[in-house]
Amino acid sequence: MLNKSELEEFLNEKYDLYNRPSFIESDPIQIPHQYTKKEDIEISAFLTSIIAWGKRSMIIKNAESMMQVLQNNPFEFIINGSDKDFKNNSFIGHRTFKPVDFYFFLKSLQNIYKNYGGLENAFTEGFDKEKTVFSAIKYFREVFFELPHEQRTEKHIANVLKNSAAKRINMFLMWMVRKDNRGVHFGIWNKIPVSELVMPLDVHSGNTARVLGLLTRKQNDRKAAKELTDNLKEFDKSDPVKYDFALFGTGVFEDFSKIK
Repeated sequence: MLNKSELEEFLNEKYDLYNRPSFIESDPIQIPHQYTKKEDIEISAFLTSIIAWGKRSMIIKNAESMMQVLQNNPFEFIINGSDKDFKNNSFIGHRTFKPVDFYFFLKSLQNIYKNYGGLENAFTEGFDKEKTVFSAIKYFREVFFELPHEQRTEKHIANVLKNSAAKRINMFLMWMVRKDNRGVHFGIWNKIPVSELVMPLDVHSGNTARVLGLLTRKQNDRKAAKELTDNLKEFDKSDPVKYDFALFGTGVFEDFSKIK
């Protein structure tokens, strides 16, 4: 097991290795990188993050199909679309994310942009309630499902009240909030502090974190995400989630079992 100074050196070395534009080439974050308008970036990033589980190549393929459905102009399509437009074009899915779910997501996004000032405002209003990312996600979920919807669709937005790690939404927030100055994350949201972001905990980052002694909890749940984030703050209190690159990158691209 690495001691603290060795662990810090390891994390920073892997962070430098993976936090660079070449990371984009094989990662779903390439989808929002196709856009320059704030609303297009955040909408494409949100929809991409929501289907970010399974094979990364399939995630990218299906997210690209979604953008084609939105005529590669996500904000204009959503803000001006009619219910008929949404229904006729919601034929894209990803594993358990079915066309009926995509249809509701389009309707809900329109509601959020028309009545809540957009995704950033919806998350920020929730964050301000308790000054935590978990309160931001909790409030956003309430807003997102305020329109009539099928019960099945609720599983596609994490419920932190049920101890979900909210991996995909935390990843989306990391993309939007974190200013990495290296051309990977966008940093276009300014009202949620980078220091309050929570690690987007998944099987790769979780396994690597346990090997490194950064995570003791066995389940990849909300408590584990907080434990890992708190432990990473010992190495960078202002930007703990930057080490997602180190943990995820090592887990995906390397044999993490050899780093003991």
